[in-house]
Amino acid sequence: DDSDQFSAIKNQDKLKQEPEKIRIWREEQAERLRVKDAESEKKKAEWRDIARKELEEWYKHRDELLDKTMKVNRDSEGSFVQERDEKKPGGEWERVCRLCDFNPKGSRNNKDVSRMRSILLQMKQTPVVR
Repeated sequence: DDSDQFSAIKNQDKLKQEPEKIRIWREEQAERLRVKDAESEKKKAEWRDIARKELEEWYKHRDELLDKTMKVNRDSEGSFVQERDEKKPGGEWERVCRLCDFNPKGSRNNKDVSRMRSILLQMKQTPVVR
């Protein structure tokens, strides 16, 4: 190319036109930028390692909590099924009353269930004889 023939002349002209101090500053600036880039890459790798370790710890903690919760749920389900399937004569109303909340203040229902509550308590205290 014709442009390649003259590129050497253009570069030579730039070198002659550029003062020595500017050339030195440009070289120092390029070196400083290389050092900063290397430091930033090093810090970036350190932060990634820290993040990876924290994520592994978080997953480990999460798995432990999940295993513990699953164990507690299995145990409570087992006791619930055992209580549910337990057959004692005259214990039907006790089982029903265990499932009901008889605290009027703790009731979050908007409906009035006081009559049903009183009937269930009455049935629990004096069961029906067949």
